[in-house]
Amino acid sequence: MAFFTYIVASGRNGTIYVGSTDDLVTRVNQHKNKTFCGFTAKYGVDRLVWYEVFDSREAAFKRERRIKKWNRVWKLDLIEKANPGWDDLHERLRLGDLVDVKDWAPPVEEG
Repeated sequence: MAFFTYIVASGRNGTIYVGSTDDLVTRVNQHKNKTFCGFTAKYGVDRLVWYEVFDSREAAFKRERRIKKWNRVWKLDLIEKANPGWDDLHERLRLGDLVDVKDWAPPVEEG
């Protein structure tokens, strides 16, 4: 099982939130749908801009706590190095190795 430390943002250089989870796709969906009233829902923080994968919950949580203690400039630098365009990585993560939505459907046999 994989565990994740992640950063979601409201936009480029906007409000950011650091968290950890064992189901990143579901957790980001919760941020996007504002499932829980709280910081990320209040400030529109729902764009997945950075994440790391760990083998244990403890390692992911430890990394989360470490990053939360960093100053803002260090956090922004972490994002910029991995994702200079501040792209929302959620769709890429959700689709995995599939290149396009058409890859979800089986090919149509001709003939």
